[in-house]
Amino acid sequence: MKITTVLTWLVLGLYSFSVAQSRRDEIYSDFVLYNKRQLLYKDLHENVIGKAFNMKLDSNTEHKYEAACRAITQFMLDKDITRQGITQLFVQYDQLKYDTKRAMLEAVYGLYPSQYIQSVQYLLAKETHPVLFTMAAAYSLRYDTSKANINAIRYRLYEQFPNYTNTPILAELAKYLNNHNRFRALTGNDMVELFLHQQLLKKKVVYSFQRHNRDYPGLAIIQNANGSFMRYSDGRLMVFEQLARSASGMPYFIPDGNTPQGIYSIQGTATTYNKLIGPTPNLQMVLPYERRWASYFHLPDTVAFNASQDALAAYMQLLPPTWKNYTALTEAFYAGRIGRNSIIAHGTTIDPEYFKNKPYYPLTPTMGCLCAKELWNVSNGRLLESHQYSLVNAYTASPGSRGFLYVIDIDDQRKAVSRGEVERWVKAFEQIKLQDPGYRVSR
Repeated sequence: MKITTVLTWLVLGLYSFSVAQSRRDEIYSDFVLYNKRQLLYKDLHENVIGKAFNMKLDSNTEHKYEAACRAITQFMLDKDITRQGITQLFVQYDQLKYDTKRAMLEAVYGLYPSQYIQSVQYLLAKETHPVLFTMAAAYSLRYDTSKANINAIRYRLYEQFPNYTNTPILAELAKYLNNHNRFRALTGNDMVELFLHQQLLKKKVVYSFQRHNRDYPGLAIIQNANGSFMRYSDGRLMVFEQLARSASGMPYFIPDGNTPQGIYSIQGTATTYNKLIGPTPNLQMVLPYERRWASYFHLPDTVAFNASQDALAAYMQLLPPTWKNYTALTEAFYAGRIGRNSIIAHGTTIDPEYFKNKPYYPLTPTMGCLCAKELWNVSNGRLLESHQYSLVNAYTASPGSRGFLYVIDIDDQRKAVSRGEVERWVKAFEQIKLQDPGYRVSR
């Protein structure tokens, strides 16, 4: 298998699915075998990146530079030749195609938080494409969060895009400039409200609790349509490790950035042909605006829905009334409006050793999806441990295939979300329901 094919799957593979549900012992991937992983590592370094960046950059080789940047981002490959190639891309930036520019900016954001600030600032002053401008602005803001720099970015936004409010990604950037450093940590009382509100929806819900800093893994739990939580036979709460970090680490409103907070509509399960995702069944999800509103809200096709008037209000009704001012949960809504799509909850065949020095090891980042912990036997291609399989199996164990998934940043602690934290919230909810089934938290 050539790596160019793998990279094509990386970009496009989310669109090809089958719906078969596999038994755990039937799941197999030759992509995880030791020899295949070694060949991929060698090919990435020597061919995809090494040979590409040693070529003269022109219209005949530009696609190789783009593929190299995508590999650099996904596998976090920082070498001298990498910086050499990126520098050349900056030199010839004006002659590049949009996709190459975007791949380069993703690599720069993902691996070099400060090294290219002068080059990015130069681009920021002249870029006319909304997405590329937004990517450059995000890089600049992360490097310098001072009021002076925020005002400088805002000035560029107003000058270069006078009608920026009519472009969803630029409108979201303007909001981000105002709110990027504001964060509200959630309380146990907030969580009880959320779990109680689910009973009004009468839908299965997966909660993916994350840290504000997505370098640290989160945990997912499942609340059944009847309000109970999925537990093992011994009574322990089922928890599933998930990473909501993209390979680039870019903000939620940028294509392929971190998984947006908010509410996703689960449409069912499927398996994909994407080699980097692997054959373990995934949860198929859609964002607001990604499909018809009736499909997103699980409504009959006969239900009238005025999207221009009802969409955000209907979306907010999926949250408790006490959460109405928690605007972070609208990230998914506006990310969908911008055009983000194909965000699913899946497993991974990527060798975690690429990320062995990262806080999220052995989980692996993606292109903005929710990626569960999944470890493989490199000798026989079978699963050793799969939180993804357990998640899907638990989700499908109770009636109904459709529901919702909530991605929620609970606080900004610099550590993985723990079982103990989640269990406390569920226990508080269950105690309230046991004492008074009609109780509602009020503040």
